[in-house]
Amino acid sequence: MLSELISRIEALIPGPTYSPADLEQKYPIRNLPAGAMVTRIAPSPTGFMHIGTVYMALVNERLAHQSSGIFYLRIEDTDKKREVQGATGLIVNCLQRYGMRVDEGEVAQDVEVGNYGPYKQSERANIYKSYIIDLLRQGKAYPCFCTPEELKDQHDMQELQKIRTGYYGRFAKWRDASEESVREQLAANTPFTIRFRSEGSESGRIAFEDALKGHRELPENDQDIVVMKTEGLPTYHFAHVVDDHLMRTTHVLRGDEWFASVPLHLQLFQTMGWQPPTYGHVMPINKMEGSSKRKLSKRKDPEANVAYYDEQGYPVPAVIEYLLNLANSDFEDWRKANPTVDAREFQLTFQKLQNSNGALFDFTKMDDVSKEWIAKSSIDEFFAEAVAWTTMYDAELTDRMQSDIAYTKKIIGIERHDPATVRKDVAKWSDLRHEMGYFFDDFFTAESAHLSESLVKTMEKKEAQRVVAAFLETYQIEDTKEEWIAKIRTVCRELGYAETAKEFKLKPESFAGSIANVTGVLRILLTGRTFSPDLYEVMRVMGIERLRQRLMAIT
Repeated sequence: MLSELISRIEALIPGPTYSPADLEQKYPIRNLPAGAMVTRIAPSPTGFMHIGTVYMALVNERLAHQSSGIFYLRIEDTDKKREVQGATGLIVNCLQRYGMRVDEGEVAQDVEVGNYGPYKQSERANIYKSYIIDLLRQGKAYPCFCTPEELKDQHDMQELQKIRTGYYGRFAKWRDASEESVREQLAANTPFTIRFRSEGSESGRIAFEDALKGHRELPENDQDIVVMKTEGLPTYHFAHVVDDHLMRTTHVLRGDEWFASVPLHLQLFQTMGWQPPTYGHVMPINKMEGSSKRKLSKRKDPEANVAYYDEQGYPVPAVIEYLLNLANSDFEDWRKANPTVDAREFQLTFQKLQNSNGALFDFTKMDDVSKEWIAKSSIDEFFAEAVAWTTMYDAELTDRMQSDIAYTKKIIGIERHDPATVRKDVAKWSDLRHEMGYFFDDFFTAESAHLSESLVKTMEKKEAQRVVAAFLETYQIEDTKEEWIAKIRTVCRELGYAETAKEFKLKPESFAGSIANVTGVLRILLTGRTFSPDLYEVMRVMGIERLRQRLMAIT
């Protein structure tokens, strides 16, 4: 019966069957320095790239490389029903774009490197088959001929009777089946799976050290899980144990949703006679919904998709810095102390990764980090990055920015002379149209329909005309800022406005308004808004002709 079963499995998966000794020789222990970590990211190609996957990849990649170890990419594509065409390429490109140095696995589209491959599980079927056959020969696995309908009926019955659900003990129908009944099913070509014969007990406990949670104890696994599916491919639980052993993974850092599976995974390692890696479970990225927190949802939250950050125009280094903030709380202090140092110099630690509640994604903080990053860029870097984004997402703005590059760079240069006071109004490239669009005349005309409404709130039209006329009589584009301010104050004095906010506050009844009202009118007429960068610099960049044209529109 066993030989017939093995023949059926070998027919399902054509190709060589290896001995465990052969595989140990083919995938030897790595020659690495003491303490070097071998970590991995092992996504399934089932859709878009989740920001949580990038987060876990970042943590694994940094911990591996700062220990002089290896970080590899493994594609877990055994669930062919859920696989999405092109998703593997998306994963590879995303890791490249976000600066993850993949040492082994697919490092570019259809380009795989490393001596421990193949790194796609669907290409490792003969390896899994070899171990499945070895387990069968040892009596540590067995065939199960239950249909999906039978398993569902059993599950429903267990729930109805309020019994623990699963395939275990007296509910493991084929665990102790006779050879005759197995032969009958094989002769009838009945589809089958291969199940692991668990030696665990519901009352037993297993103790282990989690790299992040510390010492933990959980109930033993007593479920006879499926290790090989009907079509011959392994389940995740079995495949990842085989791969992590043969690829010599030292640390498996993964999402907390896998924490409950540790007893099963350790049991599989023990059954196979292998040393397990160190497991560490990271709490998921959360977000606030009302007054409560919940896990960032792949279905409900657009920000769960990495593509969202590209579409919004967050610079990649800023996203990485924000994720490092989530990973280790002391990154922010490190960045303040090392404002110009490459973020790769920051040392991640397991201790700081411990977070019982999970990281909370905060877009206000994300924007602050991104503003800081953009503010540090030079004018040329800003321009290049901005145009790269607008070329993909805002062609109209690209045309304006490139039609007069010198003018555009002057706009970018406003309030960027002193690092201590540099502008921080752009958090992402999608902010550009709002933050600089009004400098371009056609954009300004299209967006300034609300001008009259803003002016009414500031001062009456006739008074605004008086302010504009008085200002234009004195203004010279060559004026220094001190001269410009002095002339504004002269206008205030002549028109009955307080020259300072303090003066107006002391005797508001003595003035028509304050200097803020005067500059406010000028700002609205020039920019179409009540807030803008330094008005003096805005005027100099716009130039005298554009300035006069816009201010005279009130007359």
